[in-house]
Amino acid sequence: MAKSVTLDLGAYMSNSIRNIMAKAYKSVLSNPREAKFAYRMQTLFQKSEKRRRKMLEQEELEVPPFLISSISTTCNLHCKGCYARSNGIAEDEAANQKTTLAPEQWKDIFTEAADMGINFSLIAGGEPFMRKDILEKIAEVKDMIFPIFTNGTLIGPSYMKFLKDHLNMVPIISIEGTAMGTDERRGQGVFKRAMQSMEMLKEEDLFFGTSITVTTENYHLVTSPDFIDTLRGYGCKIVFYIEYVPTEAGTEHLAFGDKEVAEMEAILVERRNAYADIIFLSFPGDEKALGGCLASGRGFFHIGPDGSAEPCPFSPFSDSNVAEMGLRKALQSPLFRKIRAAKALGWEHTGGCTLFEHREEIEEMII
Repeated sequence: MAKSVTLDLGAYMSNSIRNIMAKAYKSVLSNPREAKFAYRMQTLFQKSEKRRRKMLEQEELEVPPFLISSISTTCNLHCKGCYARSNGIAEDEAANQKTTLAPEQWKDIFTEAADMGINFSLIAGGEPFMRKDILEKIAEVKDMIFPIFTNGTLIGPSYMKFLKDHLNMVPIISIEGTAMGTDERRGQGVFKRAMQSMEMLKEEDLFFGTSITVTTENYHLVTSPDFIDTLRGYGCKIVFYIEYVPTEAGTEHLAFGDKEVAEMEAILVERRNAYADIIFLSFPGDEKALGGCLASGRGFFHIGPDGSAEPCPFSPFSDSNVAEMGLRKALQSPLFRKIRAAKALGWEHTGGCTLFEHREEIEEMII
């Protein structure tokens, strides 16, 4: 059974992306400019699916449908349990000494990605909106969509103009559910500022979404019809549910177990049926149905601020650099191959992230 599911992974991912764009197109029909863009991307994704399949047949190179890229090493907030700070990706601006890629290097990476049939890269950090120079450059790659995961506090008039001019840049504003939950984790007043950003985006009729960290304590609240109706009222068109990964000792009880994973899956089926105008995505969500997690190039991989090719944001280990060798060679990283050959993507875990729980074994795979 697991084997047949794995063989269907490519079709599953391609169909998912195609369905997302079809749904996005329907949700913006009242906005001619957004609808035209969504239709163009939907057509492009169909061509890209054929391109990825052709590369697999001719080069035996399996190209993932999307990437996750951390472009910023700085952040203006100090959120509790932040994986970027715990993994050393994000630091305070004054203390940060890490090497980061130049804007032109990021553009080159995403241009190659688009040429290979990759049309999505989730943009993370740090806080991506602290690097407008990079965002302006990668926005020029018109054959890709960039969901930008942001705390929403830096979106002002200048960024509003930028987002109106570049519809492939899609803000995904992170909250924790209620004002109390968000401010408790992210800082006093952050929820209000995030909601103000949503109101500005709605006023300009721009496509945007939200990202919510789900835990054993809040998942019933943030998936409830009342909560989703509130998001809809703000104009939110896409909701990412990100399962909590316990990067801080003593918070393991907040991570999902089998019971919560199964219940979350059932809830999302109901919400997708009930809300035709909102896209619901769960991460990692579907990994069990797909024979293991999608990291290490199986469905995606993570590019660190310095270009390091890493299995995923929660597994910051690397033996390759995309800026130095390009995407093709990075996808054939010895580390990625070892992880897949060892069936590591199907390792047992208690919830949240397989590779994070087995980080010691992953680290030992690096020569």
